[in-house]
Amino acid sequence: MGLKRVAHAGEEGPPEYVHEALDLLHVDRLDHGNRSLEDPALVTRLARSGMTLTVCPLSNVKLCNVASIDAHPIDRMLRLGLRATINSDDPAYFGGYVGANYRAVAEGRGLDRDDLVTLARNSFLGSFLPDDAVAMHLAALDAYVEAHS
Repeated sequence: MGLKRVAHAGEEGPPEYVHEALDLLHVDRLDHGNRSLEDPALVTRLARSGMTLTVCPLSNVKLCNVASIDAHPIDRMLRLGLRATINSDDPAYFGGYVGANYRAVAEGRGLDRDDLVTLARNSFLGSFLPDDAVAMHLAALDAYVEAHS
């Protein structure tokens, strides 16, 4: 029917839930995925496939899956080649829209400009937009980065 499949996995549940989302549900995008880091083979699989992870740092802290923003693994995810993105998860409940989540990890994890650009780039690559729209947004991002270098 053309609908994309997305599932929550690997936030509170173990890496096995991520395997199930991939193998049983055949997801097109994975919500969260933090606990994938516990399984090196899974990390390799996710990186090689370019599976997008919609990471919600403030939610991760609120649910006690991560002790604090200072301990959040978002920078590790990027270093391992995962297509991580920054998102909000029920902002009224977890306390922050997308911008607040970006600010929290930028400050708490000391992300640099390149990291933030990678996160933004990943969000377009992991979107379900048509290829021409993704290309347009990536070109706009590149132009912005170039103009502000």
